[in-house]
Amino acid sequence: MKCGKIEQARVVFDGLGDRTIVSWTSIISGCAQNGQPMEALRIFTQMRRSNVLPDWIALVSIVRAYADVEDLEQGRSVHGLVIKMGLEKEPDLLISLTAFYAKCGLVTVARAFFDQMETPNLILWNAMISGYAKNGHAEEAVDLFRSMISQKIRTDYITVTSAISACAHVGSLELAKWMGNYISKTEFKGDIVVNTALIDMYAKCGSVSLAREVFDQTDNGDVVMWSAMIVGYGLHGKALEAIELYNVMKKARVAPNDVTFIGLLTACNHSGLLKEGWELFHHMQDYGIKPRHQHFACVVDLLGRAGQLDQAYNFILKMPIEPGVSIWGALLSACKIYRNISLGEYAAEKLFLLDPHNTGHYVQLSNLYASARLWDQVRRVRILMRERGLTKDLGYSLIEINGKLQAFRVGDKSHPRSKEIFEELERLERRLKEAGFVPHIDSVLHDLNYEEKEEMLCNHSERLAIAYGLISTPPHTTLRITKNLRACVNCHAATKFISKIEGREIVVRDANRFHHFKDGICSCGDYW
Repeated sequence: MKCGKIEQARVVFDGLGDRTIVSWTSIISGCAQNGQPMEALRIFTQMRRSNVLPDWIALVSIVRAYADVEDLEQGRSVHGLVIKMGLEKEPDLLISLTAFYAKCGLVTVARAFFDQMETPNLILWNAMISGYAKNGHAEEAVDLFRSMISQKIRTDYITVTSAISACAHVGSLELAKWMGNYISKTEFKGDIVVNTALIDMYAKCGSVSLAREVFDQTDNGDVVMWSAMIVGYGLHGKALEAIELYNVMKKARVAPNDVTFIGLLTACNHSGLLKEGWELFHHMQDYGIKPRHQHFACVVDLLGRAGQLDQAYNFILKMPIEPGVSIWGALLSACKIYRNISLGEYAAEKLFLLDPHNTGHYVQLSNLYASARLWDQVRRVRILMRERGLTKDLGYSLIEINGKLQAFRVGDKSHPRSKEIFEELERLERRLKEAGFVPHIDSVLHDLNYEEKEEMLCNHSERLAIAYGLISTPPHTTLRITKNLRACVNCHAATKFISKIEGREIVVRDANRFHHFKDGICSCGDYW
């Protein structure tokens, strides 16, 4: 087993007349350690049927196997057996249980085991940091990583890539710069895997230029690193830069993969480059790459945003695979832009069948009806949502000030500086009107009068975040904002005006992409 000869080991095991706990444990552990968790679990079941009581060594491997297949229910059963046998203090079992619960998403339980260890080893630190990073607890992952390095505990590339991923999810550029600075002083600074993670982190934290710096400083990058940089350009809507890098990539004789084309198609999609996107989609076959759902969804989105709804629908009908949620969702989104009620309703019906509990689909349909002022239909969708126990996701915006993130919701008055924020909002509204800004009242999805709509638009979460940023930073400081939902048309238009009248660059990351507002212009060219 230690030489990886699983079949030969199995022949020897099957020939044993008297199988002791040692032989059972050897075969189970060998399978678990050689990437065959299901086989390890099958043999464990045979062992239990043979009335052989497992020891702690066997249980370590079984917990590991259940972690590999992410079977929370069965893994918990083994944990129960560990407790019944009085083995819950066994150090190796504590490590396995920590890794198991962290991988299965129960990070609070995992942390309880982690804290029981007097001197956690590297495997345990990695399991905990990775578990936090992968299960929506990015800030906890970063805090634990900081604690680890402050204790001068040696890290490996698993530790740092997990921590970099967590920084990307936090979205703070200051934190990203700190992480980049830390990596530059370690032995990982030339590692392709680590640098690829840094490229992704910088792009997701709003600085595609810093991502490109890392890319340019890395020698002999592989297709994953090239693709990460192209995807980063796509996230920021820099289609021309993405295509240029793709051409350089081909000259460097690095063959693109499916992720490369997702980045390229996304970039074209966000920039309105219909012709280029269409050609790139068909170039995939030159490299033997079969399009996946994500590629098809990008093309549907590309056609839909360009107003070619009929062509997008016909493209869906001719696809060689069954269209999924992302594809019908792209079509519904395009129908909202161009107020195509009938096709939008058809796309929504498909979405309700495929993904009936996703609130976003109902909201999209409601928005489509509201844009056409079909208020009875808006109410019908809301009633349907209530009947199905669905509630709309609450929008919020985060702004980074001096490396710290502050969150705001619509009309939020909970901030300690709330009075100043709303005074700044009023000042901004006066300046916007003086500059000729006219509110897009269609962005309010309620049947209200003009004054009520205008007031609601002023209190959107990103407007509050901008106002807070303006009163909290010196003039000309760049404001960086993250929004969990897509920005509305009104806030997008208002932010362009604000960037000009205040002389600020405002970087906003919404649910789909980055918008860089400067001198009254957005990097998306209003194509979003």
